[in-house]
Amino acid sequence: MKKNQPKKGVPNFVIITGLSGSGMSSATNAFEDLGYFCVDNLPVTMLSPFSRLLLPNEEEKPSLEKAALVIDIRERHFLSDFPSELEKLSKKKLEPFVLFFEASDEALQRRFSETRRPHPFDKGKGLLSAIQAERKALKNVRKTADLIVDTSEHTVHTLRKFLIERFGHIEEGTPLHVQVVSFGHKYGVPRQIDLLFDVRHLPNPYFVPELKHLPGTDEKVIKFLDNQPEVHETTDRFADLLAYLLPLYKREGKSYLTIGVGCTGGRHRSVRVAYNLSKFLKERGFDVNVSHRDVQK
Repeated sequence: MKKNQPKKGVPNFVIITGLSGSGMSSATNAFEDLGYFCVDNLPVTMLSPFSRLLLPNEEEKPSLEKAALVIDIRERHFLSDFPSELEKLSKKKLEPFVLFFEASDEALQRRFSETRRPHPFDKGKGLLSAIQAERKALKNVRKTADLIVDTSEHTVHTLRKFLIERFGHIEEGTPLHVQVVSFGHKYGVPRQIDLLFDVRHLPNPYFVPELKHLPGTDEKVIKFLDNQPEVHETTDRFADLLAYLLPLYKREGKSYLTIGVGCTGGRHRSVRVAYNLSKFLKERGFDVNVSHRDVQK
């Protein structure tokens, strides 16, 4: 099975698994919004009995139209029994779509520190050790996945939208949904970027003393950048490229696209160009959200 995209059509049976703190609870909420019957922390030995609810009964209708199950490291037989349970389902001609969530060590450490929750794999050697041990333990489970989602750069809202776009029924004429993200290269490139534009060649307000500490949304910074011919030329050329590419992406069935715009610190130039590009795309009928990851750093 391909590891980078869902099977054709919308799966009616999804198994959600992955690293603790990677977004499985948020994913469950999204699938509930999509009309799935959701069960959290199902014992892996119950996987086969539960799956019968998705098979036609005497009335030729399944008890459940679609279901999403969370099975993870909290279930003590998960690691040992999960592959064999999937094999049992395959013999019944049931092929659940396995959705595996993960994130960077840094992102997971931050999330557990913010929530102050104990890591379920903690053996007394610290948070980072627990995260790395769980990652290693789930290595073989990860190989069974139909889709692997790295949530390091996702918020609860962007992850929800990502899942709804991937697993919702897409009607003919549904617009391409676009997320434009400004960022600073010094803090790393966002992981979920489909298209990346670098604007570090543009005049930098950072070197103007009265603008240095202002964000790219400030009127003084906007005025400075809008008076630079290179900013207009760059934005126009990027916009022309997007006007050409996005209809092609939509034609191929892509429903969610993330565009990254990066400068050095993510505070001035990328913020303004990201805004201009989002405005351009909105005027052409695309559903666009813009976010500035590093504007406050």
